[in-house]
Amino acid sequence: MFERVIGLIGEEKFKEIQSKTILIVGLGGVGGYALESLVRSGFQNLILIDHDNVDITNLNRQIITTSKNIGKSKVSVAKERVLLINPNCQVTIKDIFLDEANIDILDEYQIDYIVDACDTVKTKKLLIDYSIKNQIDLISSMGTANKLDPTKLMITDIRKTSYDPLAKILRKYVAEKKTNKKVMVVSSIEKPKDNKKLSTMTFVPATAGILCANYITKKVLED
Repeated sequence: MFERVIGLIGEEKFKEIQSKTILIVGLGGVGGYALESLVRSGFQNLILIDHDNVDITNLNRQIITTSKNIGKSKVSVAKERVLLINPNCQVTIKDIFLDEANIDILDEYQIDYIVDACDTVKTKKLLIDYSIKNQIDLISSMGTANKLDPTKLMITDIRKTSYDPLAKILRKYVAEKKTNKKVMVVSSIEKPKDNKKLSTMTFVPATAGILCANYITKKVLED
């Protein structure tokens, strides 16, 4: 099923892709598309973390959701979808809210890359710290709500972000940590619309997820 991928990157690089273990935290609009892209690119060792259930409001932007799985846990729905695409995948799911009380469970696994697609500031900070401490490549998605232009998304160091309230918080946090390590993120230079509540369409979170997957794939190919 991966003949066209192998034709593009070669057999040896494809084997490297298959050997890597990816942690994805958050399986919403961004995380779902990151997962989909990674699986269809040949990654097959996956750890998925989310403590949410599929809601009817997810249907407009989250690829793992359908009208038939409303109410089911996102991790179980995501695992089922992954195995329908590639039954050879090894998928570990954790239906938990990742925080300082349980982040040590990650030590049980040999993680090569982390996709941070969650929307909780505390968890994002924890994942930054964990990735630096354990020398794991992290790609973190910033805010995608109230934005319409996916072409304004880019992969950059957190220190170079702008027009993103979430990135502003994390920029300050990274500055206070005084780390020399780059903290790579997917962030938009589009100024968000001034809505009273967070709103979104599929284009921006979907593209953010694909960019997260692309970042990891390129890192494997470059290495």
